[in-house]
Amino acid sequence: MELKIKPEEISAILKRHIEQYQVKTEAEEIGEVIEAGDGIARIKGLPSCMASEMLEFPGGIYGMALNLEEDQIGAMILGDIAHIEQGNQVRRTGKVLSVPVGDALVGRIVNAVGQPIDGRGPIHTEKLRLIEGTTPNVVERQPVKEPLQTGLKCIDSMIPIGRGQRELIIGDRQTGKTAIAVDTILNQKGGNVICIYVAIGQKQSTVASVVNTLQEYGAMEYTIVVSATASDPAPMQYVAPYAGAAMGEEFRDTGRHALIIYDDLWKHAVAYRQVSLLLRRPPGREAFPGDIFNIHSRLLERAAKLNDELGGGSLTALPIVETQAGDYSAYIPTNVISITDGQIYLEGDLFYAGVRPAVSVGLSVSRVGGNAQIKAMKKVAGMLRLDLAQYRELVTFAKFGSELDKATQAQITRGERLVEILKQPQYNPMPVENQIMIIFVAENGYLDDLPVDRVKDFEAGFYPFVREKFPQIPKEIRETKQLSDEMSKFLHQAAQDYKKNFVTT
Repeated sequence: MELKIKPEEISAILKRHIEQYQVKTEAEEIGEVIEAGDGIARIKGLPSCMASEMLEFPGGIYGMALNLEEDQIGAMILGDIAHIEQGNQVRRTGKVLSVPVGDALVGRIVNAVGQPIDGRGPIHTEKLRLIEGTTPNVVERQPVKEPLQTGLKCIDSMIPIGRGQRELIIGDRQTGKTAIAVDTILNQKGGNVICIYVAIGQKQSTVASVVNTLQEYGAMEYTIVVSATASDPAPMQYVAPYAGAAMGEEFRDTGRHALIIYDDLWKHAVAYRQVSLLLRRPPGREAFPGDIFNIHSRLLERAAKLNDELGGGSLTALPIVETQAGDYSAYIPTNVISITDGQIYLEGDLFYAGVRPAVSVGLSVSRVGGNAQIKAMKKVAGMLRLDLAQYRELVTFAKFGSELDKATQAQITRGERLVEILKQPQYNPMPVENQIMIIFVAENGYLDDLPVDRVKDFEAGFYPFVREKFPQIPKEIRETKQLSDEMSKFLHQAAQDYKKNFVTT
């Protein structure tokens, strides 16, 4: 069979292709690295670059534009800077930094840009969210009125935290700040709160220890860990809390509840100071740049309880700030105190005296107050804070060795038992009904004639006794969130009955 070539067909096809051919031209800005080192790069070119825009360096490494100057750009590098050299080409991406969000991240450990670092393969989620979202305005929010239980007696009774609140945990190193945060996460088990733990500038061993604890108690099932450890570059430590907030906002904006812990913002500020000084921004107080207040306020303002039209979701923030030698009037602590809705202040002296959690009643405050408590807790814990504050004053006064009248002695006796009741071992959060029952017993004087070293034994046996003999008490508190007069009578009866057996044994 002979193959015939028809020239007119070929020319017709060629003509059609030539007619349809369009020349596409695209203008692309390409910059050049002038210098790079210590987590930052200076770039010439890119005149149209936006603030906080992602820039692409060779080898798939990204940076974020921070300084937009007349003749150059200062960018921080989100990755290994060892591969970036002078003369490298830099391209604009036209995008601002985004991180993956959604349910696929729950139970995973990710780095500051949302990449998995737990060795369990990629995270399958199509959703991305800008790390700097717009914060809800006043109309879109509603007041904080729903409790977020920490499971810690001293906090839930005196410094309550509500959903959508920002409560600072502040204290020196090794005073139990992270322990309070971890206990709060453990207490959300079986609830409807997704937890996000952001580790900023911590040792890798410390982060591993927290993750092990969460796994051991089954809390990783509802927790995301964002890790930017001390071995990560300063830009990654700076970005980490914003990435965590974006992940939390996804749950908040879909009508769910999330809790985010920033551990800690002192190290975050130090990382930002390092980047700013390298970019030659003018230093201010304690060598921090002038916008240090802004970076924390725009982060913490993202915590909110949305109104019902927007789904009623919430993001609760527990920022942690480490103080140096108890100096809570330093720059970063005062900044964060002024942004948040209260603070839980931990004292080293109390911690070493065996009062754990070492919460200082005098210096701690919740600016939301009783709004974040259930009615039963508000009823029994009303005088608790005042009683403890008076006890601390009287103990100081009693040190002078003067003789004390009976009323003062009674107050000191009661105070000692209250302090003992509020002690709580780590990783042992307590249901709110148990907290209410034991505070009721202590405030009504049933422990006053017990030796202090027997108070903990009394408490340990009291809960099972009530569950067995008076099961209606914890059931009503749990279901109605109230303590009726009838249940108060039953509680008095339970305390009397148990005390008779307890004293005789």
